[in-house]
Amino acid sequence: MRASFRAHAGGPPGDPASFPLRARAPRRRPRAIIAVALSAVLATVGLTVVSLTPASADPGTVVISQVYGGGGNAGAPYTNDFVELFNRSGATVSLDGWSVQYASATGTGAFGANKVGLTGGLAPGQYYLVQLGAGTTPSGPLPPADATGNLALSATAGKVALVRSADGLACNGGSTPCAPEQTAQIADLVGYGTANYFEGAPAPALTNATAALRLDGGCADTDVNAADFAAGAPAPRTTATAPAPCGGPSPSPSDSPSPSASPTVSPSASPSVSPSASPSPSPTAAPCDVPADHQIAEVQGAGDASPLAGQTVRVEGVVTGDFQRSDQQSGFYFQDQTPDAHPATSDGLFAYAKDTFRNVGVGDRVLVTGKVTEFNGLTELSPVTAVDVCGTGKIKPVAVKLPRAAGTTFEPLENMLVTFRQRLTLTDHYNLGRYGEVTVSSGGRTFQPTDRPGVDAALNARRSMLIDDGSNVQNPAVIPYTTPQVARLGDTTTGVTGVLTYGFDVYRVEPTQQIAFKRANPRRPAPPKVGGDVRVAGLNTLNWFTTLGSRGADTAEEQRRQLAKIVATVKGLDADVVGLMEVENNGQTALQAIVDELNAQVGAGTYAALGHPYPGSDAIRVAAIYKPARVTPVGETRSSTDPVFRRPPLIQEFRRARGGQSFTLIVNHFKSKGCDGAAGADLDQGDGQSCFNDERVRQAKAVLGLISSMNLPNPLVMGDLNAYGEEDPIHTLESGGLTSLTKKFIPRRDRYSYLFDGLSGELDHALAGHGLLKRVTGAAIWHVNSDEARILDYNTEFNPPALYAPDAFRSSDHDPLLIGLDLSGGK
Repeated sequence: MRASFRAHAGGPPGDPASFPLRARAPRRRPRAIIAVALSAVLATVGLTVVSLTPASADPGTVVISQVYGGGGNAGAPYTNDFVELFNRSGATVSLDGWSVQYASATGTGAFGANKVGLTGGLAPGQYYLVQLGAGTTPSGPLPPADATGNLALSATAGKVALVRSADGLACNGGSTPCAPEQTAQIADLVGYGTANYFEGAPAPALTNATAALRLDGGCADTDVNAADFAAGAPAPRTTATAPAPCGGPSPSPSDSPSPSASPTVSPSASPSVSPSASPSPSPTAAPCDVPADHQIAEVQGAGDASPLAGQTVRVEGVVTGDFQRSDQQSGFYFQDQTPDAHPATSDGLFAYAKDTFRNVGVGDRVLVTGKVTEFNGLTELSPVTAVDVCGTGKIKPVAVKLPRAAGTTFEPLENMLVTFRQRLTLTDHYNLGRYGEVTVSSGGRTFQPTDRPGVDAALNARRSMLIDDGSNVQNPAVIPYTTPQVARLGDTTTGVTGVLTYGFDVYRVEPTQQIAFKRANPRRPAPPKVGGDVRVAGLNTLNWFTTLGSRGADTAEEQRRQLAKIVATVKGLDADVVGLMEVENNGQTALQAIVDELNAQVGAGTYAALGHPYPGSDAIRVAAIYKPARVTPVGETRSSTDPVFRRPPLIQEFRRARGGQSFTLIVNHFKSKGCDGAAGADLDQGDGQSCFNDERVRQAKAVLGLISSMNLPNPLVMGDLNAYGEEDPIHTLESGGLTSLTKKFIPRRDRYSYLFDGLSGELDHALAGHGLLKRVTGAAIWHVNSDEARILDYNTEFNPPALYAPDAFRSSDHDPLLIGLDLSGGK
């Protein structure tokens, strides 16, 4: 099991500033088909509610093998509740940074409120015992556990998730549905009793004397809890228990419930059809003598779903894409050489062959027998019961051009070989390292509709296409588009050719020819020149924490790598004053670590840190550093105690060390767009600005109030305002007399600092008062982050080691800003 979860519609909105990872449910198979409906896909920066089609996944590596919640109750054999894990795979798996999380069967509490961290590794066939809370009636002790926690499970019904993260999930699958970013973190899920979140169907209800035990000693995994678990006497096992690798000798009766305890749903419950099921050849007939009984177009039909779903058919075509390996898609695509004349019917199909017919290759003319199935919105044959190679053939790809016409979809080309002859621009590579996916578009990159006038969200969608890698592997060892250099947003390619298919609620191309990206957006080793005699920069550090395992680095090595990139960015900016966001709120510790490393590289005393008089109670704060030899603070560093600021601003007046005009830096980090806790006017209003827009407007008004009430000379408002260029908070600041320096000095094509959901836009801003505006000599956004793939960042978990460099590129997810000021002379 990995991510075949049942959920209800109405998931939490996405948030470009609060989601450090964006992922989707792990990829398909086996065939437990479970309904999933989530409202968690961002369009613009707000939300467009979508319904994800059913999802299922490969059997898991490490799974939950026992759940027991009756510990310490009357009649319980053990004092403590427990959860047992098991490694089904053939390789050792590290549990470092993983957690077990729990939510009640139908309550409103989130998984993250009840979690236990895990450490260590599991060898193949090894068990792992997590001891949980004790009841009030002492009974038998558990064996020495591998991990301990204080969670109290329900004895009868609940939801247990094995999560590939130490962070708590802010969802429960029921009243708070889990978004794709959250379900992607869940390695296994067990819902038992009356649970409203489970795989396929819930495991049986339990009692004080029974546990849910995974069948076959832990090896069973059909993605259906009811089929994989039986209620039986709890039998906790630990890493000290003799391993029982899957495929080896059957476990002893004490290791798992007896066969008679198995539910009536069998792992082989999917309909099976013998090779001779339809049609039935005579015993002496050669396989290729048995003709097709349908054309592929008849199977596809003129609508989204096949009119023959559930029927077994025999169809003929030429193989156009071979992805049969188990680390690919476990099947192949084939297409009719004699298509019908109906423009709405596709002439291609996917055969889910399960690595069984490996004698089949591209160009083979095949007769395929299988059951017509709609899987996650894709028309396919599954299971395939016969594939007969009867010669060779050739299919010419259909020429396709983006954008597709308004009101149309790619359904008539589903599973067909296509080619895009036009130049396409790389617009999204967020999942390049995770799934080998990128998105390209016609007509250049796509922008957030609320970032600038004239952006059509529907047109953005129609001119975009996702390119997959034909694989179902997460974090592949060989990542496409990284040789000889990692593809960068704005790079271009021509002649994309592959099979156009559908999955995870989006049409996608599985390439059948190698794709090469041309470097059309080269890196700049230094920011553009901005002039002036004082340079001011702003940088969101993406959670620079000196406390390991919190929001930033998990290990000392990652922390060193992160600091090296932040310092390289600040050195490259070479600014006299730098406003910083997302610095750990732990006094001066995290901030001083940046200053110390900077000074170690550029010279003692080059930079100094400002203190923050009122940093607030959030885990992160804003900060500022400066060069004492270049600028001098004037007066005290100030802030605001107004509760509208969750992360209070930092206010400091500076003057050139050689004299001249002063300016006042106001560093801000406005409320993010996530909807957790939103109510009333802060709810998503459906205008593309997402949640808490009203709060951000109130924060913008409060900043204007500070400028007025404190009589701040020559104000420069800088920071991550979590609002795109044409959203209400920016308009509020502009209406209050401030001017956006990026809008004034930077061409539209270069005015972006952040990427979310394939759309570029500017969340990071610098706005100047009227008096200062005439002294601004230039503004620049140094695109060292938003255009770069996240596989280049400081993390070590899955990023290929050879790709890391201690430079500025992918030091954060936000691009830094740089402003030039001429402060010499008089007023």
